[in-house]
Amino acid sequence: MIGMFDSGLGGLSVWRQLVQALPHESVLYLADQGYCPYGPRPQAQIIARAEVITDYLLAQGASLLLIACNTATSAAVRHLRARYPVLPIVGMEPAIKPAVQATQSGKVGVLATRATLAGSKFHELAGQFSEHAQIVSQPGEGFVELVESGDLTSPQARDTVNRALAPLLAAGVDHVVLGCTHYPFLAPLLRQLLPPHIDLIDPSDAVVRQTARLLDQHQLAAPADAVAQYRFVSTDDSGSMHAFMQQILGRDDAVEYLPLPG
Repeated sequence: MIGMFDSGLGGLSVWRQLVQALPHESVLYLADQGYCPYGPRPQAQIIARAEVITDYLLAQGASLLLIACNTATSAAVRHLRARYPVLPIVGMEPAIKPAVQATQSGKVGVLATRATLAGSKFHELAGQFSEHAQIVSQPGEGFVELVESGDLTSPQARDTVNRALAPLLAAGVDHVVLGCTHYPFLAPLLRQLLPPHIDLIDPSDAVVRQTARLLDQHQLAAPADAVAQYRFVSTDDSGSMHAFMQQILGRDDAVEYLPLPG
């Protein structure tokens, strides 16, 4: 079983890609909505949450961990790999490489949380490509909150997205990398507000391919005749996850409430 987690609902953008590509794999998805958003939180707190969640997912039978959260990956993936050395772990990172390879203007925009943009992992990644293109980073202020509330189209959502896009447009970028798993749910609005020559890049496909590779490498892939089981857990009991899944994903799965300490 694949265990995956995010600070909230954003990782469901990865989940929907995962279950399409790997339809026989069972998945347990944990949304840490009780602590969402992770972006403003100290790194030590994010690491502590990642440990608690990973222990829970392992206790539930997960054999591979997918950190469906850029902020948690940036803050905690190295720690988790050291703490769980035999556990295959897949993390998220902004898809800067394909954007740099495709740019015509030589300028690539990255939308992400402040925590991701401030992290050493992002700076190392951006530094690898800084000789080939200008990397223009911009925090998606308010984006996570919009997705968590299911507000993807309102005038407030348009204003929030427009404010974040303005510096990228002024810089002349021709590709915008989505560096947070919440942001693909705003992709329809982003495409409305961006000029048609600017491409959006979502790293979910690459993450799903890496997940498939690790499952094969560690001989963990489900048999071709396996019937996948999906479980959804939230650390918040408001019911917003169930409502979001109905509204956005067209699914009526039960969501278990789990008040994880920490």
